[in-house]
This record gives sequence, C-alpha cells and structure tokens, in this order.
Amino acid sequence: MGDPRMLVGGKLVEAEGGKLFDNVNPATEEVLGQVADGSKADMARAVEAARTAFDTTDWSSDRSGRQAALRQLQAAIESEKEELRAELVAEVGCPILSTYGPQLDAPLREALLWPAEMIDKFQWSRNIGDKDPFGMGAAHREVWKEPIGVVGVVVPWNFPIEIILNKLGPILAMGNTCVLKPAPDTPWNATRLGRLIAEHTDIPPGVVNIVTSSDHLVGEVLSTSPLVDMVAFTGSTATGRRIMEAASATVKPVFLELGGKSVNLVLDDADFASTIPMAAMICMHAGQGCAMATRLLVPRSRYDEAVEIAKAGFEGVSYGDPTDPSNIQGPQISKRQQERVLGYIEKGRAQGAKVVVGGGVPAHLEKGFYVEPTLFVDVENSMTIAQEEIFGPVLVVIPFDDDDDAVRIANDSIYGLSGMISSGDLERAKAVAGRIRAGTLTVNGGVWYGADAPFGGYKQSGIARQCGIEGLEIFTETKTVAWPAG
Repeated sequence: MGDPRMLVGGKLVEAEGGKLFDNVNPATEEVLGQVADGSKADMARAVEAARTAFDTTDWSSDRSGRQAALRQLQAAIESEKEELRAELVAEVGCPILSTYGPQLDAPLREALLWPAEMIDKFQWSRNIGDKDPFGMGAAHREVWKEPIGVVGVVVPWNFPIEIILNKLGPILAMGNTCVLKPAPDTPWNATRLGRLIAEHTDIPPGVVNIVTSSDHLVGEVLSTSPLVDMVAFTGSTATGRRIMEAASATVKPVFLELGGKSVNLVLDDADFASTIPMAAMICMHAGQGCAMATRLLVPRSRYDEAVEIAKAGFEGVSYGDPTDPSNIQGPQISKRQQERVLGYIEKGRAQGAKVVVGGGVPAHLEKGFYVEPTLFVDVENSMTIAQEEIFGPVLVVIPFDDDDDAVRIANDSIYGLSGMISSGDLERAKAVAGRIRAGTLTVNGGVWYGADAPFGGYKQSGIARQCGIEGLEIFTETKTVAWPAG
C-alpha cells in the first residue's frame, strides 16, 4: 500500500533532496508510510513538462489516441481496484461502505469512460452560416472548440479519487495536459494513479504530472505560473478566493467547486416517517462532503415531531472503525479538523442553540479523530452553525412558516451548491426547486449524480461546472474562423 513517488515528465521520481512526509491514518492516528514532499521547484518542473507535452506532442489533436489512453487507464485502475479501496479507507478514513458508492465504485464506472465516449460526440466545430457583414463578399464562418492547454488541478482530501477522476477524464478527453496536486492528507491514491499511468498506459510523458507536498503553498505555482492556462480546484471557499486572486495576475480562467451549506427542505405534506430519518445521513463519512444537506428545514407547525424523528435517527447512527461495513461514519481527516468541528459545536452552544444528540468526542473510541453525530435544535438561520460550512457530522434544525419562508431561509446563505426537497406533491416540490438558488437539487429522493450531470454551485459555492457537457466545455477555448464562401 502506498507509492512514495511523484509522476513528473513521464517518470516516477523522488522529491527534491529526497524529502518525504508522513501519511497518517485518521482512524488509528498511526503513520501508514511516507510520500514525496515536493517543493516549488518540483512543481515548476512538472509545469514545464506539461507545457512541453502540450506544445510538442500530438496529444491535443489525436482524438483516437486519447480515447485509447483513457480506456487503458480505466483498465489499469480496475486491475487494482481492491487495493485502491483498502488504501482509501486507510488514508481517508472513509467508511468502507462508501467506497462501493461515491468514494470509488460510482465514479470508476463512468468518470473516465463517459468523457472518452464523448470525444466522438462532442461538437468540436459548428457552422454559424455565411455572412457579408461589411459588403466585401460573403464569408463562411465556423466556431471551433480547442483544448485550453495546461490545466493545474488541486483536489481535496474528502473524496480524493472521485474528484481526481471527474477532473482528469474531461481534461484529458478535451486534449489538455495537466499537473495535479493532491491534498497532503491523502496522497497515496494520487501516487498510485501516477504509477498506473506511467506503467500501464500510452499517455505521453508530461501529459499528466502528479506532485505531492505537505506544503499547501506549493500549489500556488499552478495559479501564478504563466505556463499554466487554467486552474481547476475543488475545496473550501476561502482557498478558492485565494486561487482566484493569485490566478488574476496572469488572467487565467479558474474552475472552482467550493463549499456549501445546503438545505434538506421537508414540506408540510411530506411523509416525515420516511424522509426525516434520512437527515442523519449527513453523518456519512463524518459529514465531510460539500454537497451534504446540513440544514434541516421543517414546518414550524410540525417542528417538535420532526425533531423527535431526527433525534432518533441521529441516536441510531453507526460510527467508528471505517473498516467495519456496519459503520457509516468514520473519523475527521485530522486532529486539526476534529478541533475545528468541535469549535463550531461550542460556538453553536454559545449562541443559544441546543444540542440534543452528541456534541463531543466519543468516549468509547480511544484513538482516532472522531466527533459524535451531533444534532442542534433551537437554531436561527443567522447563527454561525447555520451559515458556515462545518464539514463535520453536525445537523441544524430550523423551522419555517410556509413555502415562501422556506425559500427565503434556503437562499439566505453565501452558498448555493446543493439541496434536497421533499413533498407529497411533486409539482409543488419542483416549483420550490425552481426558486432555490443552488446548482444541484434532489427532489423526493431523485439522485442527480453522474459523469453526464453538471455539478457545481451558485454564489460563493463556485464557478463553472464539473461533469456533463458543461464540464467538457470549460476545458476548451473557443475560436471563430472565416474564409470566403465558395
């Protein structure tokens, strides 16, 4: 388990000076092993390799070659899927149950294969008709879509391989090269990918480069380098702002998939017995998901009933050892993150909210960065715990008066990433969905996830979309060309 090497220019290499850093298991607090601790110089070399590969190879124009390479990579990952599964559980601390869904199996089914298929179907050019705008003779005009160039990719630790694959597939399918910086907390899934690319695919040297580092600032090379044409980032809104600012010096576009404070909106005609208990699923993977619905909005007229059902749901959450398939919640990724979540819980108490379940560190787990499943009531939407992304197993329950009030509360946030709506009347639920400013919405349990489904947010939840046609187009430039009409 665990490859310590980086992928730069087609070669598996050590970091400058052979420097290494520890990879820690968040469930046991034990060191799993080590990985290359890349420097800014290492990152600069990776950028140069990506630039050279884009400028001097036929990768950007060889569509069939790209298709074949993506399918080779798919086969290579599948050949080590079970090893990757165990590795994810160990370094991410995610419940093994989640790896059979969004953590591994779900994206592996299509994150690379759908973009590979779309290479043949994508509208690389379109005819916009003949025109004589200046009275000098008609011209035939077309719009071409071309690769954007070198893409800097920075990914988080919560769903690392899922996010990497859903970025890598479109980036490569569209003919770009890239430099990937994985999160310091979860480097091995990326270095495994680097080894598979180097040893089992025909992807040309330099097309994909992977630089691991314990230093977050190493990633800033991607934002500031004039050799990088675009930055694609998933992570916190605070870091997204910094990337956007740094990228402005070279006026490069950014794709930002950022934070969320999504609502689980249960209307008064919904079946509370089936919908409210599902609110406890925000504890899956210790609440470490940007699209999780961490604000439960319920009718004021049925508030007490909803709280009792939610309380029972939270009391029934199974958590602990992530290798145990009966657990849906593992640890927070690090001691720092555990302390951050606990700090938010104390702030909620200080502002007048009431904890009815959890609220601390579980006494029965001697090791690991765990936080109890925590349910807050008596919450006002203006409170910190209702406005800021906690990224922990913490749910707040907020009452509303009617549909208009519910929509007002849902939209009273700097975020607009995702959400859920439940109603006994589908048309009513859809009408409410049309008024909520969020990039993805689940209505009556419908699941939108897929490589063909655009994902991203409104407001400070991000810019542009990952996946879908929109997620292919963002990695292209648009060129308009004309020649005399014949």
